[in-house]
Amino acid sequence: MFRIISGAFKIVVISLLTGAALSALDLSAAEILIELGLTPERVMELLQTGAAWALPNIILGSMVIVPVWLVVALLRPPRGP
Repeated sequence: MFRIISGAFKIVVISLLTGAALSALDLSAAEILIELGLTPERVMELLQTGAAWALPNIILGSMVIVPVWLVVALLRPPRGP
């Protein structure tokens, strides 16, 4: 659990530093998207399309993986003291 929180904290700090550096260079997210030929609306559309594709596949996969993981976890020998 600590590794997840530590990793998330590192991502937040690096993102903050990168954002500050880009802001110091007078760059904004909208300008970067325009340079890439995207609009904020198109980015949201792509994210929604990706989520609509990924969520059913995640659910379907978890219907197989979770029971297999549970059986393996239950059949594993107990750990020592």
